[in-house]
Amino acid sequence: MKALLALGLLAAEGGGGSSLCMLPSILIIFVLMYLFFIRPESQKRARHEEMIKQLKKNDRVMTVGGIYGTVVSVSHEKDEVVLRVDDNNNTRIRVSCGSILRVIQQEESQDS
Repeated sequence: MKALLALGLLAAEGGGGSSLCMLPSILIIFVLMYLFFIRPESQKRARHEEMIKQLKKNDRVMTVGGIYGTVVSVSHEKDEVVLRVDDNNNTRIRVSCGSILRVIQQEESQDS
């Protein structure tokens, strides 16, 4: 990375040099940014959207707030999931689909 910056600085110090000399280093920086930042984030978002689409009744989930619950119903039209968080009192909460962090039941079955 330091070498790329040095190339850019040398090209800038050249004075009479063309700005075309900096083009390869700028392109390399953009490609690296795409590979290290943008692409992994879009893949993570796609996996999360797929997990939300596959939510079904009785899945054990954890929300982004750290609340564990069991899915009672899913409404993709309303972007809402109803979770049962206490079996004794039948306590339920409604959360948005985006607030589901992960499905616990699937993770346990994959480990076995």
